[in-house]
Amino acid sequence: MAKRVAIVTGSNKGIGFAIVKALCSKFDGDVFLTARNEERGKSAVEKLKAEGLNPKFHLLDIEDIDSIKSLAAFIKSEYGGLDVLVNNAAIAYKMADTAPFAEQAENTTKINFLQHTIVVNMSSSAGQLSYIPDKNLQQKFLSESLTEEQLCDLMKQFILKMEQIVIHVGGCCTWGVQCNCSRQTELRTAVSWKVHPGYVDTDMTSHKGVLTPEQGAEAPVYLALLPPNVETPRGEFVWNDKTVKSWIGAA
Repeated sequence: MAKRVAIVTGSNKGIGFAIVKALCSKFDGDVFLTARNEERGKSAVEKLKAEGLNPKFHLLDIEDIDSIKSLAAFIKSEYGGLDVLVNNAAIAYKMADTAPFAEQAENTTKINFLQHTIVVNMSSSAGQLSYIPDKNLQQKFLSESLTEEQLCDLMKQFILKMEQIVIHVGGCCTWGVQCNCSRQTELRTAVSWKVHPGYVDTDMTSHKGVLTPEQGAEAPVYLALLPPNVETPRGEFVWNDKTVKSWIGAA
């Protein structure tokens, strides 16, 4: 019987690193720390090995299709398939960033949404639908009959619409759209969740977060270790305290 395997994307630092650390002591199988920079990734693995843990490393750049295929081929060859994926790798523009909002929308959507085989998908509190002012658009994302093709078309329409905006309006709208659109993908996978780790002290929050990476890793690790036959909270939005929140929420 093939050994079980778990992968955490973008995990050489921050919450991803903390998730790998926790899984190494709790997951019954091999845990892969991945990073797009080999030197930083291997350095992170050595830090964990110095603590008596035994993670493995594999190069992964989620913007590079060849890198994704390389990891997929390796996992299929060595393990026969993937047991757990924590989709942690993501980008977020700072509020003060002067890059055009259309550019921000395209880049964050490409990295944070256009991925597949999601199990535990890291998110933001801005992922609730109340951050999207268009009520009709909210209902489209809530529809369980929405196809993957229609979902991708909605994302393309969002990017095109942002190209018409000349005033920088910040990142919440981008996060709100891309975080919620993946709900539809999650409803179509065997076991998948969206999780908000809380306001964590990481590079992404410019180290303004009040939680430690270890605290931010608690809910994602909890979800990653749930048995595969669990029916709930499949497709739900899980908060850092492990409670289920409404996809609509309140801004």
